[in-house]
Amino acid sequence: MNFARPSSYEAQALQEMQAWQQRIYERPTFTHQVAQKVQDKLNGLMPDRVTDAITAAVKQMIRAVLFGAELTNPAPLRQATLERREHAVERRIDFYRKTAAAEGGITGAGGFLLGLADFPMLLGLKLKMLFELAALYGYDVSDYRERLYLLYLMQLAFSTADRRQAVYEQMIQWEARKLALPDDIHQYDWRTFQQEYRDYLDVAKFAQLLPFIGAPVGVIVNYRLVTKLGNTAMNAYRLRWYERRALAPTAVSLLK
Repeated sequence: MNFARPSSYEAQALQEMQAWQQRIYERPTFTHQVAQKVQDKLNGLMPDRVTDAITAAVKQMIRAVLFGAELTNPAPLRQATLERREHAVERRIDFYRKTAAAEGGITGAGGFLLGLADFPMLLGLKLKMLFELAALYGYDVSDYRERLYLLYLMQLAFSTADRRQAVYEQMIQWEARKLALPDDIHQYDWRTFQQEYRDYLDVAKFAQLLPFIGAPVGVIVNYRLVTKLGNTAMNAYRLRWYERRALAPTAVSLLK
């Protein structure tokens, strides 16, 4: 294990990551709880065809990620400092959030059907971004266990507060955890994972389906969702970077 002294950039990034870890374990505020209840109420009012479309999109996304369909595997960046990697990461996040915002505005202005079509398109943009970010941090996404990590990343970014803690604790010490996963993807219980995963996918974009406000909502929400996912990915990969250096606090220490 590498116990090298962190650079000034690594020290700053470590502080940012630790603050991110602390937020994972913060109790939901009253405002957040109220907002969650309102969102749950709105979700219950959604037509069946909307929820069916989301379920189908999530199912196809998980199949594509785990089985490698329709997704390219960028070559991992092997030798680079954390600072160099993250400068490139920030540029890719900025590209994807601007692309997602533009796409959200176009589909949001197109009414219900185009707004509905935005779900799989946004999922595709998120996944392409995560594949690129994984490679920039030096991970080979041709290994399905690294692709599984991307799905946990997505779940971590968009889960409720209670679920987020459980997902995070499945991601810590991933280098050791992934060794316990089967070498053959077909031996992994991906169907159970799919069922659990889709229950916690973000559904904040339902307002994009409404007349008149769909376009501005599509721009703002897509931009924020991709930004949030990018931030989550950066800190999660920082966690793995610092775990190799024995500098990352554990979940137990965060709870004290």
